[in-house]
Amino acid sequence: MVYRYESDEDAFEGRPRSGSDLSVAWNRPPARTGPAPSRFPTPSLPRTSRIALPAATPPPPPAYAPPPPAAPRPAPPADGYATTQPLHLPRSRRARDTGRRGARLWQVVFGGAAVLALFALCGLGGAALLADRATDPEAAPNPPAAAPSPSPTERQDIDSRDTDPAPLTVKEVFPGREVTVDDGAEPYAVLKTQSSGSCAVAASGEVADLLATLGCNQVVRASLRSPDGDHLLTAGLFNLTDKATAQRVRDRLRQLLDDREGRFRGLPAGDDTEALTEAPARVGWQVRGHYLAYCMVVRADGEPVKAADPKIREILFDLVETHLTKGVLERRATGGSAGQPTATPSASDEADSEND
Repeated sequence: MVYRYESDEDAFEGRPRSGSDLSVAWNRPPARTGPAPSRFPTPSLPRTSRIALPAATPPPPPAYAPPPPAAPRPAPPADGYATTQPLHLPRSRRARDTGRRGARLWQVVFGGAAVLALFALCGLGGAALLADRATDPEAAPNPPAAAPSPSPTERQDIDSRDTDPAPLTVKEVFPGREVTVDDGAEPYAVLKTQSSGSCAVAASGEVADLLATLGCNQVVRASLRSPDGDHLLTAGLFNLTDKATAQRVRDRLRQLLDDREGRFRGLPAGDDTEALTEAPARVGWQVRGHYLAYCMVVRADGEPVKAADPKIREILFDLVETHLTKGVLERRATGGSAGQPTATPSASDEADSEND
């Protein structure tokens, strides 16, 4: 690097005094004659006639030779090159690794011994148990597992004809010559039964049209005589498409009967049953699933019936609520026995109207 000085005096400000030990080093040769040197001297260039020799390359590192076990470790070389890392580990690390391997080996040995001991104990226990069972003459084999109890019959959805497609039968609705609604009670005599695919045979006027319009495809009915013989009745089931349709018929019936726009037809069963087709009647009906249960009651002598007659209401309850709804339809829904009837009919479930 070239330093620039402002003057010769600046260049020698630090010159030592004459007579000191360093004054000799600061003596300058006598000034040359001729023009003064330039204040900005030209840097010296290497001579072109001098041959530049390549720099000496350092000697290659010596080949590694592992020292004998007893010989001391060689000192690091003085040429500044690092030697190759020896393959052997220091003694302290070898000892640590050896200790770890030894600990793992003992863990494996002790673990295997514990497993073998456990197997041996299990085998001895099983052998002792078998020996006790073999020597005990009173030991009986384990009883077979009890068969699972039969599950109760699953309920059948009778809210739609799609889930309850089997048609009704006379044997299902009126299986015998009598209908007994309660234990110990006098039975109702079954005079005649009928099953038809046309619901119009059991109704007339607007009532028949309503049933046909809303998809009624079957009616199963019977004519009966009351236990005291004073009343005749026709009761049965209408098969509709679904529960909603049956409820529409139920809600429309009262208005049609009150306005005398239609009626239920009685099923005559002989010469002494003409009142079923001629006398004024009281009618009750109820919906269960996609079925409409109904019953019409007349006096056997043909006289008009009274709306407040408790005997009429008892007959309607026995046939509509107990026999048809809680008997026939409950058996169809569950496949089991019918439930016990309620003490009195519900105002929302049972309705009656005059059938003139």
